[in-house]
Amino acid sequence: MKAPEVIETVDALRARVRAWRAAGDTVALVPTMGALHAGHVSLVELARRRARRVIVSVFVNPTQFGPNEDFARYPRPFGADLDKLAMAQADVVFHPDASEMYPEGFATTISLAGPAAAGLEDKFRPTHFQGVATIVAKLLLQPLPDVAIFGEKDFQQLAVIRQLARDLHLPVEIVGAPTMREADGLALSSRNIYLDERQRKFAPNLHQAMQWAAGRIRAGEPVELAVREAAAAISAAGFVIDYLEVRDARTLAPPTPGQKPGELRLLAAARLGTTRLIDNIAVGD
Repeated sequence: MKAPEVIETVDALRARVRAWRAAGDTVALVPTMGALHAGHVSLVELARRRARRVIVSVFVNPTQFGPNEDFARYPRPFGADLDKLAMAQADVVFHPDASEMYPEGFATTISLAGPAAAGLEDKFRPTHFQGVATIVAKLLLQPLPDVAIFGEKDFQQLAVIRQLARDLHLPVEIVGAPTMREADGLALSSRNIYLDERQRKFAPNLHQAMQWAAGRIRAGEPVELAVREAAAAISAAGFVIDYLEVRDARTLAPPTPGQKPGELRLLAAARLGTTRLIDNIAVGD
């Protein structure tokens, strides 16, 4: 098992990619904030199938955290992350510090609309996607990979990144990978470690209620009724719901009358104690 090369500067990263390009290698990028779990490993495995060389970035991006969010306590087990990435056969781990990514005098941001202003995550975290778009644009431009892999669990984020790549003509294919789940349906997340034993027992109720709602919509029940009943079940399980909404899977706009279930996505964010969980599923089969 070979340990991946750890690179900490943009110049060194670009030099490594130039050498790969000179050898005719294709390159994939998997952006992460570390605290890696099996879901992240699945992204690296997909990247290895899509390109000869794989870069995994590990950077806890301060600009996507709001003032009352968990930036300071976000887990940073870098040694354990390296072990997982060695097992997954990543070639390079790009691990810059904040001054490398945001040098003194940094003053550029990206103006967002479209899926970034859908009234979902952006309603509760108004500066989040500006931070995401800024760091993702930098990470795509620094090595200019052929393909970049993102998980579908952050579905609105994936839509924002796809829009970003299209609008700025970035020559990178953006690939979404299916959400990895525990056996009981809970979506894998670095924040799941914050759940205590009782909360972990109740956490799968979010996904179960979403599956029930999607099934009712497929069976012809009105969207509003199915969502309202699912929200009641989620609240009864101890969650405080930020949102539970059905949206157009491509644009994240509200669905239009008569829209087919296969064109829809059900998205949720809810708090269990102090832990905020997000999830999404396709409404259609």
